[in-house]
Amino acid sequence: MRKLLAVSLSALISGGLSHPAEADTLREAIVQDMPSLMELYRDLHANPELSFQEFRTAAKLAAEARSLGFEVTEKVGQTGVVAVMKNGKGPVVMLRADMDGLPVDEQTGLPFASKARGTSKAGVETGIMHACGHDTHMAGWVGAARQLAANKDKWSGTLVMILQPAEEIGAGAKAMLNDGLYSRFPKPDYVIGFHDAAQFPAGMIGYSSGYALANVDSVDITVKGVGGHGAYPQTTKDPILLASRIVTSLQQLVSREVDPQDAAVVTVGSFHAGAKHNIIPDEAKLLLTVRSYSDETRKKLLDGIRRIAKGEAIAAGVPEDLMPVVSIAEDEFTPATYNTAELTALLADMFIERFGPKRVMQTPPVMGGEDFSQYYRADKENIESLIFWVGGVPQAQFDAAKKSGKSLPSLHSPFWAPDAEKVISTGAEALAASAMQLMPK
Repeated sequence: MRKLLAVSLSALISGGLSHPAEADTLREAIVQDMPSLMELYRDLHANPELSFQEFRTAAKLAAEARSLGFEVTEKVGQTGVVAVMKNGKGPVVMLRADMDGLPVDEQTGLPFASKARGTSKAGVETGIMHACGHDTHMAGWVGAARQLAANKDKWSGTLVMILQPAEEIGAGAKAMLNDGLYSRFPKPDYVIGFHDAAQFPAGMIGYSSGYALANVDSVDITVKGVGGHGAYPQTTKDPILLASRIVTSLQQLVSREVDPQDAAVVTVGSFHAGAKHNIIPDEAKLLLTVRSYSDETRKKLLDGIRRIAKGEAIAAGVPEDLMPVVSIAEDEFTPATYNTAELTALLADMFIERFGPKRVMQTPPVMGGEDFSQYYRADKENIESLIFWVGGVPQAQFDAAKKSGKSLPSLHSPFWAPDAEKVISTGAEALAASAMQLMPK
């Protein structure tokens, strides 16, 4: 099947890209629709919902898709939405947007800033914010859906548009796939999505060919010891000292065991032990995030963490029954996102022709994670996949930061306030144009 996809892509490339007049027509239609899309965006921004709690969001956007003529199914993978539009013979193209907000107290000062509160997966009562820009993703998705529904004479095939829950905890894509996304609904030949970016100006498009985002693993290490009085350490096996040695030794995994040309990250984000100055505790807890691209490097890092934890414990004289316990949260594992070369090349050329070379750039892969990866990994032989970036930093803010050297708010920051109009209009146009490119009439 991959050979058939390659042949199809070659035919699309040889057939030429969208004509400038078509680009102008699509762009003008989106410009006319922007007041409505911005109203939708402000509503979504003011009413974010946490992972697997996207009830209002899903219902609102499902109703929008139905009004456009899509066949809509709700509650796929708990709160996901699948909207299908069949329009003659041709390939199946899937466009995805994610819906969930983050447990963050918004501090943007926007007039429509979120005041929503909820309970996170960790059981903590918190503010909720679209600090990762999923509100712009959804508004762009709706903009594309409207244009594709209004221009059925310009494409032929099956359009599957999905709204995915729980991206922020890396669980939503897997939940939708496990709930029959590829068996209950038309299985895609092409899967496309976009993500706003906090590292370049609004309206720019960035893409990577091959690996685009990393494997993400969460690892807990429980370091055991024998507690006692801080004045008599010889009677103890100090887990704080042992855990400290483990933290230090873990750094050799990246610096000495992984090829320097292969990216990897091992970060200890939490070290917790003890409750009083003069008590050596009997346990310490380390929380790690581990990042890589290939499955082979991932295995090397995880195996190395287990080996180092046990080896340091042996060196410290810890008995066998008190060896450290290394727990890898497999249910939270987010695999690396891979953009297939053929589809990336085709759509990158289309983006350059449509938006101009000054607005499109190839970007290096990043060590962040995205469970968009699951859609390609579910059937690597038969699916082509691309996720691209749409810059969100207001131009004036970007220029000022470049001049002063000050850092910009990142994704997940309580201060992240993208130039939503440019993100939405660019994302909507890019998604709609990509679908039309892959499903020519």
